[in-house]
Amino acid sequence: MTRILVPVQLRWSDLDAYSHVNNVEMFRLFEEARIEAFWRHPDAERDGSPTAVLDAGPGAATTTLVARQEIEYLVALPYRRRPVIVELWLGRLGGASVDVCYLLRDDDEPEPTVYARAQATLVLVDATTGAPRRINEVERAAWQPYVEDPIAFRRRR
Repeated sequence: MTRILVPVQLRWSDLDAYSHVNNVEMFRLFEEARIEAFWRHPDAERDGSPTAVLDAGPGAATTTLVARQEIEYLVALPYRRRPVIVELWLGRLGGASVDVCYLLRDDDEPEPTVYARAQATLVLVDATTGAPRRINEVERAAWQPYVEDPIAFRRRR
């Protein structure tokens, strides 16, 4: 099983009135990890992930749209100074879309606490035409090793 691990720092402003990370901010944490994992930094020297193959610079030929996202909260996440870990993999590679799976956890071993799990469907879009575009060979080759079973949510109907 090959997964991408991205540390993400919490911000004090991520907390809500109940002193835990707000549900909207939880999606931001997943977004930050996704960008780190899949978008190539304009400074190629900074790219450390073999999955970072989408151009993220100004004037990029491809954009992405979130077509669907779902989250399941397991444990309230309070503020902490050390980063949380977002564990990512791909639940499905389609023709023009990809399902990104996430676990948000701490790094305590041997039993890390998992705070939430989520899945987002992203559609690759040609920036010029605004139409979906197919996943190309370079992207598919970079992402294929990270494909495994999708998230199994507890209360799916």
